[in-house]
Amino acid sequence: MERLDITPRSDWREKVEALGLVWHTASGAPYWNESACYRFTRAEIATVEQATHDLYQLFLAAGQYVVDQKLFSRFGIPAWCEPLIVEAWKAEPPALNYGRFDLGYDGRSPPKLFEFNCDTPTSLLEAAVVQWAWKEEVFPSAWQFNDLHDQLVARWKDIGPCLAPGAPVHFTHAREGSGEDAVTTAYLMDTAREAGLATLALLASDIGWDGRRFVDLARREIRTLYHLYPWEWLVKEPFGRHLLETRERTLWIEPIWKMIWSNKAILPILWDLHPRHPNLLWASAEGPAGDTYVRKPILSREGGNVRIVRDGVEIAQKDGPYAAAPVIWQGLYDLPDFGGNRPVVGSWIVDGTPAGIGIREDGLITGNLSRFTPHIV
Repeated sequence: MERLDITPRSDWREKVEALGLVWHTASGAPYWNESACYRFTRAEIATVEQATHDLYQLFLAAGQYVVDQKLFSRFGIPAWCEPLIVEAWKAEPPALNYGRFDLGYDGRSPPKLFEFNCDTPTSLLEAAVVQWAWKEEVFPSAWQFNDLHDQLVARWKDIGPCLAPGAPVHFTHAREGSGEDAVTTAYLMDTAREAGLATLALLASDIGWDGRRFVDLARREIRTLYHLYPWEWLVKEPFGRHLLETRERTLWIEPIWKMIWSNKAILPILWDLHPRHPNLLWASAEGPAGDTYVRKPILSREGGNVRIVRDGVEIAQKDGPYAAAPVIWQGLYDLPDFGGNRPVVGSWIVDGTPAGIGIREDGLITGNLSRFTPHIV
């Protein structure tokens, strides 16, 4: 695993914008970073791919354990949601069932799981499309571990016949300033259209309730809704309770059982079930095991309110809106350091099949402004 310094294309902004990545610069610095790339061997990619497959199997077992043991309170899940989660877990409604394992990897030791972003994962367009187009132009003879776009389209084709006939798939996200969620949602709409599905867009704030069903601004019934809007927010919306009475009518993608997998409260459960697994870091909901650890709120996003402590001294922290949230403690993994650039490997999976990687780099804590840097093999 190497980090190579390279020269960016002179017209890189225009080219990534043409692919839909309008959110390519943050705070005056490139978010899409092609002044460098990471180079892997095929053996290293095989290691990441196997770890991704194995971690997915661990999450299947952990999800079943949470459902069987009724451990929902550890996740801060409202009691009224529990039957919906159990029902969806058992019924397996149509879903993309995709997500991104965030891994620490140095090319030598086994990849280690930091968390699983599988409810509202972003950096999707960058991983699936933009870095592939970059590779084809800059390193045309190289390979890239990237089957993500094709797998997403294939998955829409798989579940398409199970969706409400004649009804479009609605796509929603929160109104936000950066445009990142809008870009990600627009890209997923493209994959659905490529699979032959009709699509419509609306903001999460525009989801309506007419007294008996969910509707959009044109009063069209919402039968299938992809939401880049986390479940812990959805269930707190004024319309949240109507999920109970419409569960046979409206299909939500991703399903509500993702409230288990996407919550960092799953990490101590994984460790308890599989202690010393080569792809897991020690984790606990009770407190740190020593004076070196990472403290994480169970529902934080973009590195918010994460603290890193080494030998009793805080070496990194990030502010955020989750200071009052329940937390877990996790073992500290020393990310490889390439001149101050510390990469986190985002390993994507679609319905149990590893689909490719995208790399974000920053300091010790990865946030929403951390650079996306492409890779070759």
